[in-house]
Amino acid sequence: MEASETWYAHLALILLICGLTLAVPGEALSSVWHAEAGVFLGLGILATWRYSWGILHFVRALIYRKISFPRLRKASDAAVDRGISTGQVPHAYLLVTSFRVDADTSASVYRATFEAAMAAPGKTTVVASLVDVSDQRLVTAAYQRICGAATNVRMVIVRIKGTGKRDALANGFRAIANAQPGPDDIVAVIDGDSVVPRDLVAKCLGFFLDNPKVGALTTDEISEVRGRAIFHIWYSLRFAQRNILMASNGLARRVLTLTGRMSMFRADVICNPSFINQVEQDFIDHWRIGRIKFLTGDDKSSWFWLLKNGYQMLYVPDLLVSTVEDPPSDKFLVAAAQLMTRWFGNMLRTNGRALMLGPSRIGYFTWWAIFDQRISMWTSLAGLVMVILIGIFVTPLAFLGYVVWVLVTRYVLTLLLFQSRSRVSALYPFLIYFNQIFGSMVKTYIFFRPNKQRWTRQKTTLAKSGGWLRGAFVTATSTYMHGLAIAVFVTTVAWLIGLLPSPQLTF
Repeated sequence: MEASETWYAHLALILLICGLTLAVPGEALSSVWHAEAGVFLGLGILATWRYSWGILHFVRALIYRKISFPRLRKASDAAVDRGISTGQVPHAYLLVTSFRVDADTSASVYRATFEAAMAAPGKTTVVASLVDVSDQRLVTAAYQRICGAATNVRMVIVRIKGTGKRDALANGFRAIANAQPGPDDIVAVIDGDSVVPRDLVAKCLGFFLDNPKVGALTTDEISEVRGRAIFHIWYSLRFAQRNILMASNGLARRVLTLTGRMSMFRADVICNPSFINQVEQDFIDHWRIGRIKFLTGDDKSSWFWLLKNGYQMLYVPDLLVSTVEDPPSDKFLVAAAQLMTRWFGNMLRTNGRALMLGPSRIGYFTWWAIFDQRISMWTSLAGLVMVILIGIFVTPLAFLGYVVWVLVTRYVLTLLLFQSRSRVSALYPFLIYFNQIFGSMVKTYIFFRPNKQRWTRQKTTLAKSGGWLRGAFVTATSTYMHGLAIAVFVTTVAWLIGLLPSPQLTF
């Protein structure tokens, strides 16, 4: 247990909040109230929007985890039992892609994968998509040691060039397609740093057997972080919040991402040539930048294909996949910036085309959740901008009140995470606020520069095309549009809180 997760760490935080609250002079609030009534109108609108949306996610997650999912679990287990009793258990393929993963992690990943294959209720094939010969020797040794002469587990090794994860996945998909899997067979796509549970197949297979509309599913995750303590706490917060958001969207039977760490698919989806092509050579045509070929975000490509083709995508909260996390830098801000650039870039590059599918096609809640990804990066910054403007033009005492407001509200959000995890850190309120503000800054930056892509582990980037003149045009227009958007945003906030007068028409 981290020291920040103990009861006395939470007590210290509560005492800090109480002390700061008492330190805020009474005239701070009254001066703001008498100066501008619009301040409270603006803050009220913002708070109502953001917190009602957060409460909705929280309630939906509770409904899914306590009511909806237990029914799905019961039906899933019954479907597996029927298959076992009739001797008609579908074949499971476990595809693992490894590239530039250290030997210790690879050994843990393949040990867990082969153990999951051995525990599967039916026959299983482990497909290892590998670059290095040393990895091939490691995988072969693990297979012989764990599976031995087991007839229900076979192994296929696919040797690939080190040209990226998308190519590795496509080659693995084609190898599975060549095996001509049956209509009910399933494929688990496992990243080279993800350790799956032993009962992976048994606890996931039934969802596909019970409902032919289910095209894929993903599970809860925990992390094993190699780095400073702040990274451990930051990742634990991220996965705790992810669990709630996944459960909320799982209630609509359409999660918003099929994580590349471990997601399971129906085999006829994986073998579909258009699906393989989507993952291998995905791109968007941007009106200003031109064609943007996707380097990262293969999980968003597969998710969009399933969304477009009307499949359901489930969330399995009672199954944990452990991921090995190596921050790209020892410096927290540098690592956070690099990771957020990748995560949010993948999200925003797919966001527009997902919205174009329309709410009647993908569901109104799912469509609105995707739309909220675009506006939340601005609304998360609105409160900070409001307080800066009030502190400068009305009273500097507003800053003290804002600090108390941030700590109180973020601590409440921290306590709500007990729905997701048995322990929470007293540092979560600070990291929640950091994620909202710093993350929103990164999102707005990437929104106007969707061509910015880079892997954090593979250190590969897309080659620039179009010459220096084209590159200079893209850079200049991105900077201009980003700056213009910020100016409009700050002006709107200032008008909303009454610091700028409404324009008057004169005749």
